[in-house]
Parts: sequence; C-alpha cells; structure tokens
Amino acid sequence: MDGHQIREVFLRFFENRGHARVKSAPLVPESDPTLLFTNAGMVPFKNVFLGLEKRPYSRAVSCQKCLRVSGKHNDLESVGYTSRHHTFFEMLGNFSFGDYFKREAILFAWEFITQWLKIPEDKLYVSVFRDDEEAYRIWNEEVGLSTDRIWRLGEEDNFWQMGDTGPCGPCSEIYVDRGDGEERYLEVWNLVFMQYDRDEKGNLTPLPNPNIDTGMGLERIASVLQGTKTNYEIDLIRPIIGYGEEISGKAYGENFEDTVALRVIADHLRALTFALSDGVLPSNTGRGYVIRRILRRALRFGYKLGIRESFLHKGVDVVVDIMKTAYPELVQTKGYVKGLIKAEEERFINTLRNGMPMVEEFIEKALEEGRRHLTGEEVFKAYDTYGFPIDLLEDIAKEKGLSLDMEGFEKEMNFQRERARQSFKIETKEIKPVYQHLRNIGRVSKFIGYESTVSQSKVIAIVKDGELVSELREGEKGEVFLDITPFYAERGGQVGDMGSLESSKGVFVVEDTQSPVEGVISHMGRMIKGNLSVGDEVLALIERERREDIKRNHTATHLLHSALRLVLGEHVRQAGSLVADSYLRFDFTHYQQLTLEEIKRVEELVNEQIRKDEPVVVEEKDYREAIKEGAIAIFEEKYGDRVRVLSVGDFSKELCGGTHVSRTGEIGYFKIVSEFSVGAGLRRIVAKTGRWAVEESFKESQTLKELAQSLGVSKEDLMDAIQRTQEKIKDLEREIERLKLELARMQAREKIKEETLGGYTLFYGMLEGLDGGILREISDQLRQNKRKVVVFLVSRREDKLSTILALSKDLTGTFSAKELIKEVGKVLGGGGGGREDLAQGGGTKPENFEKAVQTLREKLT
Repeated sequence: MDGHQIREVFLRFFENRGHARVKSAPLVPESDPTLLFTNAGMVPFKNVFLGLEKRPYSRAVSCQKCLRVSGKHNDLESVGYTSRHHTFFEMLGNFSFGDYFKREAILFAWEFITQWLKIPEDKLYVSVFRDDEEAYRIWNEEVGLSTDRIWRLGEEDNFWQMGDTGPCGPCSEIYVDRGDGEERYLEVWNLVFMQYDRDEKGNLTPLPNPNIDTGMGLERIASVLQGTKTNYEIDLIRPIIGYGEEISGKAYGENFEDTVALRVIADHLRALTFALSDGVLPSNTGRGYVIRRILRRALRFGYKLGIRESFLHKGVDVVVDIMKTAYPELVQTKGYVKGLIKAEEERFINTLRNGMPMVEEFIEKALEEGRRHLTGEEVFKAYDTYGFPIDLLEDIAKEKGLSLDMEGFEKEMNFQRERARQSFKIETKEIKPVYQHLRNIGRVSKFIGYESTVSQSKVIAIVKDGELVSELREGEKGEVFLDITPFYAERGGQVGDMGSLESSKGVFVVEDTQSPVEGVISHMGRMIKGNLSVGDEVLALIERERREDIKRNHTATHLLHSALRLVLGEHVRQAGSLVADSYLRFDFTHYQQLTLEEIKRVEELVNEQIRKDEPVVVEEKDYREAIKEGAIAIFEEKYGDRVRVLSVGDFSKELCGGTHVSRTGEIGYFKIVSEFSVGAGLRRIVAKTGRWAVEESFKESQTLKELAQSLGVSKEDLMDAIQRTQEKIKDLEREIERLKLELARMQAREKIKEETLGGYTLFYGMLEGLDGGILREISDQLRQNKRKVVVFLVSRREDKLSTILALSKDLTGTFSAKELIKEVGKVLGGGGGGREDLAQGGGTKPENFEKAVQTLREKLT
C-alpha cells in the first residue's frame, strides 16, 4: 500500500466500527497554550479527556498532522541522523471517551494489523506494563499470543501520563520483527489505557470512565509495509529527497554526510510547508523561532551539499503535490508558503553574504597574529551582528586550520544576557490610585462622541499632580472629569481628542484625552484663562477639524486592511496601528516588501471605495454573532459580549470602537507614503488621507520637479537621468580601484626583488600600505604559469606587518607555505598559517625583514 491508501484504510476501518472520522486539527493548538505545536494525535481531544469538553460522539478516529522538535528521541539536531524520527509526521489514532476499553482496543488493533494490513502474526510481538494483568490476559488468552511474545516493561516504556498530574495509565505497544539488524523489533502502535487520575502526591485513583488513546505513526507503518530500510524511503518522503538530489547533484545513500543532508532537507520541507500553511510566521520568539530554526537548518545542510542559492521554496511544489489529496488546503496556500520561505531564504543567504567579509577579516587577522583560533569576542561579533551560524563559522575556520574559542564566546553571551536583563523593563501604564478611586465613587463619564462633537457638561472631578482638588487656576495644568463628554479617549490605536472646556469663569484647553480606568475619562490640559471648579457647567468642544481628519484616517485604516488582504492574501492580519489626525500607521503580517505594483493596487482599491461613496454602517451585535458573520477582530484588543461592527458594503467588516466617517466619500483621497519592515514577518504602511494626502502629493510633485530641473531634464526623463548618473559613479569607483591597483603594481615593480636559489626563483619585498587582498593578487601574478617559484611579500601598515608566502603548484609536494610562513613569522615577531600553496601571517618587527628573507633562503636550500 502507498501512504495515502494506509491512511484511508485506517480511517475507514474504525469509521465502520462506530468511530466519528475527525479532520486533522491545525499544527497550532487551538485551545492549549502550554504547547507550541500539536505534537500528538490526542492533543485536539485533550479537553475531552480532562472532562472539560463534551463531543457529540464517544468514539473517534483521525490522522493528525504533528510537529515535534523536542522530547525523547526528537531533538531537532538529531533529525536526519536517525532512521525513524522527524519534525513533521502524521499520527493515526483511534479514541474512546468512556466507551470501550482495553479488550476492544486490543482486538481492534490486532484485527487491523493482521487482517487489513496483512502483517504475518509470527512477525508480531507486544509489550504491556509490568502490573497490567488485564492487558496481558487479553493478549495471551483472547488474541492467542504465546507468553514469550508478550514482554512486561517498566514505567519508563509502558506507562503514559499527560503531565505531572491528571489522567494517566498503562499502555501496550505492538512491535514488528524485521529480522536481523539494529532495528529488529520496531514499535509501530501504542495503545494507551487512561484509567487513573494522578494527584499532586503521586497517588493513583481509578477514573469512573476510562478512555482509550492510540497512536501509530503513518511514516513508520508505511516503512514496514513498503519494505524500506528507513522512513525516508517511503512514497510520502522519497520524492522530496529526489528533489534534493536534483538540485544538489548528490546521490542519496552514497555517503553518510550527503544522505543526512538530503534527509534533513526533505523532512524540514514537510514541516515548513504544513506549519506555514497553518499560519505560523518565522520570528525570533515562540513557535515562529522554532520554524525559523528548522528553515535555517535545512539551508545549512543545503550549503553543505554545495547549494548556494535559495532552493527550499521550490521544493514546496513537491510536498504539495504528494500531500494535496489528504490536505487540499495546501493547494490554496502554496503560493503564500513559497513566498514566505523564499523571503526567509534570501534573508539568511544575505546573512551569510554580509557576514562573510567580517569572518574573512577575523581569519586574516588571526593568521597575521599567528593565532590558531578565532577569539570568543570575534565569534560573538559574527554571531551577534549578522546571526552567523556557529557551526558554519566552525567549518570555515577549520578550513584555514583555526578553531573557535567557545569558552570566550559563552562569556560574551553571558555578558550580553546580563546587559539585557539589567536593561529589560516591562512597560506598563501606571494606574494612579486616584483614577480607581474616581471609579469606585461613581465619577464616570458618559461618552456621546459618536453622535456629537459638543456637549453641555458638568465638572464632576479635578485632578492636579495626582491628587483630587476642588479647582484649577489660570496657568495650572491638570485633568478634568465630566459627567457627559464628546471627547474620545485614546483607544484601539486612535489618538485622544483635543479641544476646550469653556465656562462663564474660564477656559481649559484639552491637550489629550485618556481613559486610565474603564468609564473614567480624563481631559488633560491647562487653564489658559480664569479658573474652573468642581460643579461648574462647561461647554465641551472638541477640535472638529482634527476629529474629522482622525475619522477619515480611521475608516481608511479599515479599507486599507481589506485591500491588503485582497492584494496579498488572507494571511494578512493587523498587528498594530496608530490613527492620528495628519497620518495613519498600519502594521500587518506579511513576509516580504511590497512591490510598487502591489502598493499601487492597494491604493487603487482604497480610492475606488472612496469614489463609490459607500455608506459606513455601524451596528451593535453579540460578539459570537459578529465573528460568525465574518467580522475581523484585532488580536490585541479585548472585547465584551456586545461589540460595535463597522461595515463598508461587502468590502470591509471589522469590530471597532473608534470614530468613523458616515460615507467613504468623506475621506476624499488616500495616499500611501511609505512601506517598510518593522520585524521578521511584519510590515508597516504609513498613509495619509484628505487634505494631508493632497499636501503630500503636492510635495512629491514639487520634489520631482526640482530634481528634474537640477539634472536639466524633464520629469518624464528623470529616471533615465538618474540611472546615467549612477552608472557614471560606478565607472568612477571602478577607475579609482584600477588606479589603486596600478599604484600597488608600480610599487611592486620598484621594491620586489628576484633571485635564484638552487633551481628556485624567489621573489621578495617590503611594501607599504597594501592590504592582504592586493598582496594576494600580486603573489598570484608573480607565480602565474610559472614553475619553481616562491613569493614572500611583507606590507607595512602603521606598526603592523601583513605577510604572504606563496608557492607555485609544482612545489607543494616539496615545501609547505603554511610551515614556511611560521618560520619567517617568528623572525618578524608574529606567525601565520593557511594552505600548502598559500599562507598569510603577520608581525611587529619590520627591522627584521632581511633576517626573515635569510631564514627563508636557508629553508629553501
């Protein structure tokens, strides 16, 4: 059977025996914050086992997609080296919630494995928990297994529990005898009998309704049925390995290192495809960090195979093609997943490219100083500045005969952790006791700002310097609290209103509005005229034009959110926002920079809605009803049972407590000002509306006009003129490099001497101010297409010497450049190292140059 047939036969077998077929849950647990990923078949049923949830069925069967990166046998770094363990796998399982128990579970398993999978009975063995006489009797007397094929094992192997406390019980495992070999007895199915409840003291109490939880790895049982040596050769995985072979030019099974690398790429591609399809975004924390580690590990093993370009995203096609029958949703998310992986790949490849010059500089410095290692500080800098992988750094250093000072690196890491610990502060808004006191005594405000921008109100409290006072005088700052207010307090990204409170006795300017405690609205500002007392009647007036600008930006934010989802995909989610008067800021989930065409399309969609002058409908609804109707809730926001739902035709529907225009036409015009990254998988758009957008467009047009004038071209020809200027700059930079090299060659012609020693030609010289790269280029030219040539060059830069010793290829069997440079390096007060034909070093004693040359002469003769 192929993998798909095994999956379907298993599900159908139990479905025909009264089990409800349950679709695989997502890899991100829906109701278990203790888990990063769904890592076992029973996870979606955890609350049922705990008695916290009721299902309309008492028997279930599923094929659950799982992701596991820690635990027994499942450390991420070991995946690929073993034959059976994976990050991503599928778990076949049947479950009973207080229905059948051990007898039925054992008999079902035996029937399926012998009669449906046709595994010979004489190839099967089982284990039971040492004290589980009931399971032992069923296997022995009812199934008919002889006692020598039933093994009694201890708690470590045959007793399962969900945690330190709670449901637990003995288990029974089925093994297949695969004949001689290191994996002769292979466990294929685990039957868990949850019959106890363990308390905090470790005492076991029988459960009134015991449960059944079984698990059989699809990949493992497929390996048995298909007769493969490891799980990696089964039909669900081998084609992905084939993809790795194709792009790397390496063959699976030829040598262990390449085989491990191909396995890692295949396994991790499966994990990435499914996890990203289920909505996980690579990041530096939590499950996103795990996914990023998996992706970068796959890239590192690709690097070991000689692959230098992004390749993982193309492998998604292979995974989807294999798995789309069982998981059709992969087809819908394929483009999104590929884009996300490609963006991560290119980011990491850039990390390698950007970090390599620094690494090469460290290596060159170490060789110049005669060190045999990179210091802990250097390792930490490469790791901390560029995220350079330590194992890759170790491989590169090893090629140059260097090791890493890992002890020093750990010290630097500890210093960083301590600095982070000392500087880390949890940002919380301090709630002054006076605010809670106002709420406790009923000094709360009724907000009427949705309907009105003005109100006749009464001062119910005044706060100055954190204390309740009876009045504010001219020039004093303070906070005023009203019984009724049209002022919107900052919330949900929308800034607080500004305006004034006017009475017969004075004027208070409101500079901000906040709500530190639910219902308590603080009008923060200062008295610019007269005074204000508790009990005074005031006219509360918000800055109307500012409020109108804010309303435009807030409704535009909703339109922008919908437009982004239409253009980029359903994965886009709001991750933060700021709605001010002069601009709006919108953070959202997306894996790469928007193209100019995408930005243009988003702008067009929003402005199209504005031109339609659609009504903006606000309704109050039950939260569950609103969500069921498709309204989008913002993750960070807290909602009550009743919510405000803001709709713009069929284009946008979101939960929102902010202020908005009545019709989209009131927004006038929408313009995106900038789009950039604010973190891995997070983008930010800054945009403007109305008069602010018009002003922004005018400024842009004016800037383009001035730029065109300065270059003496029309606006239409501006891009061509800029490109021509850039090309001129590049030409000049190349000319500068050419002249620097020519000067170095002139110096070389003047200062490098040539002499013959016993059949060898020796070139040597002391040069000034040249770096290692130019020294290498000169040495290459001196020995190019020549035989029996030795080159020894020294460059003095300030008080330090850089040295290079090179041999023509035919001399590498006679002499060793890396050994020779050590000898001359000692004379110069330094050392060196490198390859047999080319070595670099350093020193501090330029006055010993002639002695170093003489030492070299002696070594050559």
